[in-house]
Amino acid sequence: MTVPDHHDHDHAHPGVTKDEEPYGYYATLELAVRELLIEAGLITTDEHRRQIEILDSRSPVLGAKVVARAWTDPEFKKRLLADGSAACEELGITMYDGAHLIVHENTDQVHNMVVCTLCSCYPRPVLGLPPDWYKNKQYRARAVKEPRAVLKEFGTTIPDEVSIHVHDSNANMRYLILPLRPAGTEHLTEEELAGLVTRDAMIGVTVVKSSLVQTNRGQA
Repeated sequence: MTVPDHHDHDHAHPGVTKDEEPYGYYATLELAVRELLIEAGLITTDEHRRQIEILDSRSPVLGAKVVARAWTDPEFKKRLLADGSAACEELGITMYDGAHLIVHENTDQVHNMVVCTLCSCYPRPVLGLPPDWYKNKQYRARAVKEPRAVLKEFGTTIPDEVSIHVHDSNANMRYLILPLRPAGTEHLTEEELAGLVTRDAMIGVTVVKSSLVQTNRGQA
């Protein structure tokens, strides 16, 4: 399939120019499906643009905001653990993908981590795009078989007496981990606490440290 230089309809093609590199298979497929949906009147170019803007606006900063609020507001924490999607909506974080967000709390007895064994289902509304390693086949397979070994590779050692629960995301359910609040942070404001929370801690492969300087595995 090739991408035509012109069409019989009059809507614009944002970001597409003749000088760009040839489209790959999936880019071509996405463009073709989008064109068909627009021509059929099922979506508009403005709706498509707004959805892209929503996707681009999401990052781990939002998840960190949720975690910090849960650390400082016990009632919000209860609501978050009962219904993650509804609690995030309270903070203006919309669950645009329709998936139900489930939040699991790390404790002194249980450590939680998230994986998607089938593909790369991920809590994008609160964390943005998933890191490359999350989509890697080795992580997806090993996280459920040998989670302690995987965690050690991220520099996270979980004591033997602490259970590890691995949660497998799917199209209908996405998971966010509420990390343990580090000791010695009682004097910090909610904003300062949010600055401690990393993406990897909300996936469950690392823990939150009291220092603002993090040494977690790559954030890309």
